[in-house]
Amino acid sequence: MSKTRRMTLIAVLSAVSVILSQFPQFPLLPGVDFLKIDFSLIPILIGLFILGRLRDGFWILIVRTLAWLFFFNQGVTTIIGLPMNFIAVTVFMVIIWFFLKKDFSMKKYILSGLLATIALTAVMFLLNAVYAIPAYVAFAHYPAEMLGLGNYLLAAILPFNLIEGVIFTLAFGAVYWALRGAKAVKFVNA
Repeated sequence: MSKTRRMTLIAVLSAVSVILSQFPQFPLLPGVDFLKIDFSLIPILIGLFILGRLRDGFWILIVRTLAWLFFFNQGVTTIIGLPMNFIAVTVFMVIIWFFLKKDFSMKKYILSGLLATIALTAVMFLLNAVYAIPAYVAFAHYPAEMLGLGNYLLAAILPFNLIEGVIFTLAFGAVYWALRGAKAVKFVNA
């Protein structure tokens, strides 16, 4: 693939990812409406498997993140949440890529999706405990008592990220298998 075509694809997939980072965005759990899922990961994974290099997936992620920061910045919540989103997408993407870069089989996909979901959940649990909650208390002036660290982590962060990982796995799997037979799209490992 030519350098120009590769850069164009990175730009287009980054733009689609930015749009999907905002629309549709919806909460998964009642009572914690600020924890919302978005589908910006899907174009990143598509680009990863079309371009066939992990660094291209990172370029799509970086461009998406910078555009999100520039166009959709909501102040403190974006400054605290966007790095966490970047890390979450990175963890999920790297695990999926590690298992599927050579052969994309159903068995490997299910295993990689399961492991990516568990890793995503563990990382977000830890980041919320040591980074996000203290940052929201310090900079967004959320009362620490309102959050109830243990309850919040167990009742909101844990189930949200588990459900999010499953949805990401199912959504990308559906898109991958739908595009796999298309003549316009060539995946490196199909």
